[in-house]
Amino acid sequence: MVKINGTEFELAGQTVAQYLAQAGWDSARLAVERNGDIVPKALYNATTLADGDVVEIVRFVGGG
Repeated sequence: MVKINGTEFELAGQTVAQYLAQAGWDSARLAVERNGDIVPKALYNATTLADGDVVEIVRFVGGG
């Protein structure tokens, strides 16, 4: 199980990019942290999620 923003999912073996696309996230305006480390956007396709991973996804919102 992979915990994303506090909710557990069966995602082991998927890449960060695959999860983001499947879940409908716009990867241009967000940051992904995996097990306490920021995942660079250039590595989304190469970063494979594993059982026990804890992922936080934060979306940037403009405003004034």
